[in-house]
Amino acid sequence: MHLWSQIKLWMAGKALPVHLQRGLLGEKAARKYLQKMGLKFLCANYRSARGEIDLIFRENNCLVFVEVKTRSSEEWTRPAAAVNAHKRKLLSQCALDYLQLLKNPEVKIRFDIVEVLLHDGVIHEIRHLPNTFSLTKPYRYG
Repeated sequence: MHLWSQIKLWMAGKALPVHLQRGLLGEKAARKYLQKMGLKFLCANYRSARGEIDLIFRENNCLVFVEVKTRSSEEWTRPAAAVNAHKRKLLSQCALDYLQLLKNPEVKIRFDIVEVLLHDGVIHEIRHLPNTFSLTKPYRYG
């Protein structure tokens, strides 16, 4: 079930699962953090038929597609490790859909990951990993 479907259930009085509560908390924290760094917020949870992008920002003449990974522990692995080849492909396809929606402007693009670490349900640390990967092959833009 997609995030917005879960949120609609929650708004209708149903309990939002803990992992989605964490995800929303992480996205909100990442958004505030990046805005403080000077990026201009454009969109949250952009969805196309091929996927979803958590946050989209503009920094000068660059569109920044952001994947937010929120975890309560790094016991097993870093949160960014969850952005595997399959996820990068989906993010790339979704980004191309967003660019097509904008009529393919002449801009630079980049993919960032923001790791949000929680401790006892409270934000403990935020790590911004800019330009983490490029468009997945065979895709190109610009």
